[in-house]
Amino acid sequence: MDATGRPGASLPSGGRPDVDRLLRLLGDRSLVLVGMMGAGKSTVGRRLAERLGRPFIDADSAIEDAARMSVAEIFAALGEERFRAAERRVIARLLGQPGQVLALGGGAFLDAETRRNVKAAGISIWLDAEMGVLAERVRRRNTRPLLMCGNVIETLEKYAQERRPAYAEADLHVPSDKASHASVIDRICLALLNAFEKTPPP
Repeated sequence: MDATGRPGASLPSGGRPDVDRLLRLLGDRSLVLVGMMGAGKSTVGRRLAERLGRPFIDADSAIEDAARMSVAEIFAALGEERFRAAERRVIARLLGQPGQVLALGGGAFLDAETRRNVKAAGISIWLDAEMGVLAERVRRRNTRPLLMCGNVIETLEKYAQERRPAYAEADLHVPSDKASHASVIDRICLALLNAFEKTPPP
C-alpha cells in the first residue's frame, strides 16, 4: 500500500491524521520501521513515537548497549555473520515489548526469522527514499561499517538492489524523501489508518 491515502482514510479538517483513533486500532501492536541506511528510521521513528506517546527503541543502539561496543567495532571484531546473529537475538528480545516504535538496522529485515518475528509482534513500515537523498544523509556520518570503503552511491545501490525484495514484504510502504519529518509521520499515520480501514483488526 502507498501512503497517499487512496483509498480509505483522509486527513481530517485539522490537517493531521486522527491519532486517538489510530492508537485504539493499534492496541498493543508495535510499529517496526525498516529500510535502507539514511532512510530516516531513527529520526522519524523517534518523532513518530513522540506523536503517538509510545516508547522508541533503536535496535542498533540496543545492540551496542548489549555488546558495549559500537556497531562498527562489532563488525570489526566479529564479522558481519556473527553481528547478524547477535542482531537477530536482540531484535527478538525487543519485540517482546508491546506498544513500541522500533527502528531496525538497514540489514536486519533481510533475516527471514526476524521478518517472521516482526510480523507476529506488530506492523512493519518500509521507509523508502531516493538514492540521492540516502547518499546525502549517510555522508553526514562515518559510523556505518558497510560504507567505509568505495563509492557511496555505488555501495548504496548495491545494497538497495539486494534488500528491496525483503523490504517489499513490509506491511506498509511509505516514501521518506526531503519532506519534513512531520509530513512523513502524517504519511505513516494515514497509511496505517487506510490499512485498518481495509482490514479491520480482530
